[in-house]
Amino acid sequence: MRDNLPPAADWPRLDYSGLPAYPARLNAATHLLDRHVAEGNGQRTAIWFEGTSISYAALLSWANRLARVLTEDLNLIPGNRVLLRGFNTPGMVAAWLAVLKAGGVVVTTMPLLRARELEEVIRKARVGVALCDARLEEELRLAEQRLGPHMPRTVLFGNAQLEELATQKQEQFTNVETAADDPCIIAFTSGTTGKPKGAVHLHRDVLAICDTFSANMLKPTADDVFAGSPPLAFTYGLGGLLTFPLRVGASTALLEKVTPQSLLELIHSARVTSLFTSPTMYRGLVDLVPQFDLSSLKHCVSAGEPLPLPTYEAWQRASGLRIIDGIGSTELLHIFISAAGDDIVPGATGKVVPGYEARVVDDAGNPLPIGEVGLLAVRGPTGCRYLDDPERQRVYVRNGWNFTGDAYKQDERGYFWFQARADDMIISAGYNIAGIEIENVLLDHPSVLECGVVGAPDPERGHIVKAFVVLREPSAGGPALVHELQDFVKREIAPYKYPRAIEFVEALPRTDTGKLQRYKLRES
Repeated sequence: MRDNLPPAADWPRLDYSGLPAYPARLNAATHLLDRHVAEGNGQRTAIWFEGTSISYAALLSWANRLARVLTEDLNLIPGNRVLLRGFNTPGMVAAWLAVLKAGGVVVTTMPLLRARELEEVIRKARVGVALCDARLEEELRLAEQRLGPHMPRTVLFGNAQLEELATQKQEQFTNVETAADDPCIIAFTSGTTGKPKGAVHLHRDVLAICDTFSANMLKPTADDVFAGSPPLAFTYGLGGLLTFPLRVGASTALLEKVTPQSLLELIHSARVTSLFTSPTMYRGLVDLVPQFDLSSLKHCVSAGEPLPLPTYEAWQRASGLRIIDGIGSTELLHIFISAAGDDIVPGATGKVVPGYEARVVDDAGNPLPIGEVGLLAVRGPTGCRYLDDPERQRVYVRNGWNFTGDAYKQDERGYFWFQARADDMIISAGYNIAGIEIENVLLDHPSVLECGVVGAPDPERGHIVKAFVVLREPSAGGPALVHELQDFVKREIAPYKYPRAIEFVEALPRTDTGKLQRYKLRES
C-alpha cells in the first residue's frame, strides 16, 4: 500500500496539533458516511441531483453494495488502486466512498482526459480496476491499445453493468479497518514537466482538510447545502462537494454539466448555502444574478486561479456577498491560506488557515522581510508525497516545508498577496496546464519544427495558452493551419489545454546552451 512513497526523510513536517485526536485505525468513509446513519440521521439528505434527493441511508446502502462488487467480483484487496472516470454524479460519490470502504486507493480522473493521459496515470498508479461512466468509455478503450496486458479490469456504469452487479449484493458491508496513515487517494497533477505527478494522501488527510479550512472558514452545520463547478477529480471539488458536506452530515447538490445558468438554477432550487467555483465562473454568473433568488447563499469560495479584484467587486455588487478567496494545491489536498467574513481584504488571498504555517522565503528557504516578494512555503497536517518521483519530491519539499511554486509577499497584518507563478505553469480558467505537455503534442504535428508555449494575459480566463510555432515550411502559416493545430491538440489531450492563440515565428529565443527563454515569449 505504501509502495513507491518517498522516504520519510523527504516528507514534509506534519503537525496535527489543534485538530481532533484521530484514532490510529481510521477509515475516512466511516466518518463521512456510516457514522451519520449509526447516529440516527440516515433519513437526512446527502445528495441533491436532478430534482431528486438521496438520503444518507440510501447512499450507505449504495456504497456498501459497490464495495462488495469491488471485493467479491473484482478481487480488490486493501491497497489496490481503483481508477474512477465519470462526471459529478451520485454514482461517482458512491463509488469513491466504496473504494475507501474496501481499503482501496482512489485515482479519480477528469472526464476530459484523453487516452495518452489516461495511459500515463494508469501506469504510474499501477491501477488494477477501473470504474468508468459508459459515456466516457472511448478514450479508456483507446488507452487499452497502448496498455495491453497492463490495462485494468474495467466495469462500466450508467449502462446497467455495474448497477446490475450491485443489485445482486447485500447492503451490509464491514469497512476495512485501515490505518489513519494508510493511503486512500492518489490525486494527479500535471505540474510543470508535462508528466503526471501523483500526490498520495492518507485517510487522516481527508478529515484534516475538513477540520481546518472548512471548519474554520465555513463553519458548516448539517443544514448546509454545498454546490459548485469543480470536478470531483480536482481536490478543490473533492473537498467542496464531497468531504466538507459529508463530514458534518450536510448535503451536496451536484451538477453533471455546469454552465452559469445551470449553476444559478441549482443554487435557487436546492437552496444552496456554500458555493465553490472559480473566478472565471464568478465572472460568468454576474450578469445573470438578477434572474435568480440567491438569498440562501452564505459562503462563496474561489480557488483554482488567482482572484482578480475586479471580479471580486463585480460579484459583490451583483450578489451582495463577498468571495472567500483561497490558495490550495493538489500536493496539500486543499486550501491552506484564506480569509472569511470580516477578515477578508479584497485583493489579498488571506491569512494562514488555522492548523497550517506559511512564510515567504528566498531560494535557499530563508524567511524574507515583510513586503518582499519570494517563494511561498507551507506546512501543516497535510503535505506532499509524490508517488515514485523522488527528484520532484526533493524540489517540492525542502527542510520539511512544501514549496508551492507561487511567488507571494506578506504584509504586516499577516495577509498574503499573490504575485505570480514561480514556475512555468499556466493557470487558465482554474485549470493547471503545463506548457511543455502542449509543446510535446505540437511537435508531433508534421508541420511543426519548434515551438514554445506560455501563458498570455486574458481578461476573462486570467491567462490563455499561447503557442509560438516555428514551421518547417514558413509559407504554410495562416489561419487554416492555426485551426488545424488547435484541433490536433484537442484530439491528443484534454481540450481545455489547447492553445487559444498561435503565433508563427521565424525562431525561438534561446540561451547559448539552447535552453528556451520562455520569459521572452511572455514579453512578446
